Amino acid sequence: MKRQNVRTLSLVVCTFTYLLIGAAVFDSLESRTEAKRWEFLQAVKSNFVKKYNVTAEDYRMMEIVIIENKPHKAGPQWKFAGAFYFATVVLAMIGYGHSTPVTIGGKAFCMAYAMVGIPLGLVMFQSIGERLNKFASIIIRRAKRYMHCTQTEATEMNLMLATGMLSSIIITTGAAVFSRYEGWSYFDSFYYCFVTLTTIGFGDYVALQNDQALINKPGYVALSLVFILFGLAVVAASINLLVLRFMTMQAEDAKRNEQDAQQAAAAAFSTQQLAYDVESSNFNMHGKLLPNSNYTTDYDETLSICSCTCLGGARCLNHETFVDPDFRPTDIIESTLSLKRASV
Repeated sequence: MKRQNVRTLSLVVCTFTYLLIGAAVFDSLESRTEAKRWEFLQAVKSNFVKKYNVTAEDYRMMEIVIIENKPHKAGPQWKFAGAFYFATVVLAMIGYGHSTPVTIGGKAFCMAYAMVGIPLGLVMFQSIGERLNKFASIIIRRAKRYMHCTQTEATEMNLMLATGMLSSIIITTGAAVFSRYEGWSYFDSFYYCFVTLTTIGFGDYVALQNDQALINKPGYVALSLVFILFGLAVVAASINLLVLRFMTMQAEDAKRNEQDAQQAAAAAFSTQQLAYDVESSNFNMHGKLLPNSNYTTDYDETLSICSCTCLGGARCLNHETFVDPDFRPTDIIESTLSLKRASV
């Protein structure tokens, strides 16, 4: 099995194993709390219905009003500020779900807008990430030269460490800012920043949703948008390094497989050529068996005296002479002995 296939299969197995582990951990951590919260809410609902004699239909209507009213605490969601915030969330693929289009035209435009905007955003974030990696490599190279390091080039590990540190700084700083403006705990703010910059976007924590923030706090709105865009660019830089590393591994494996295939083909060709040479060494250029071949005939004495070792009776193409088919090599010996006797 090829190395690439083994890696792909290993990734699939590891991913599903990771999913199973995550499901088991979340089950153990959240299921009991969920059950307790559900029991508490049901008790509150029962007490409320009994106390105020509310029918089930009226209670359902109250739920709808409360749920639908929640996004409007931030002010008009579809004025320019709120619409720009929504467009940023769509392009960045965060998808909080705090506000959604309700008209047919709005839903249709949202799908068309996302089809163009998401690839555009991915390319933009990827390009910014590459520029950030280039800038980080220059800074790392100069720092190594200043410290007189023997290796002054910025390695992939150096770049990943630099982008990781920058991402941590952005998340921790953003958590402090959102904790102050939103009234969340620092841990909840950190959780919001992480969920936002990783584009998970659960929507349980969403900035700019209280105290008419979209209208009354334009500076805070701008800060939130800058945090999202710049933070995603930094995260894209880290992802870019991981993608490049994976692509490099894929290219190395492809090159190695090609070299292995070439070596195997060369070895097969050499084996075939050797077998052909061994077989050809037993024959002359006319397909006749050579005298020194491993094959034998019953009429070795009929071999021609021609230097090309052709058999008697065949036309020698090298010497353009005919050989008598009744010719025997012993005839030459006898003729030579007769000439010697005559000279004596």
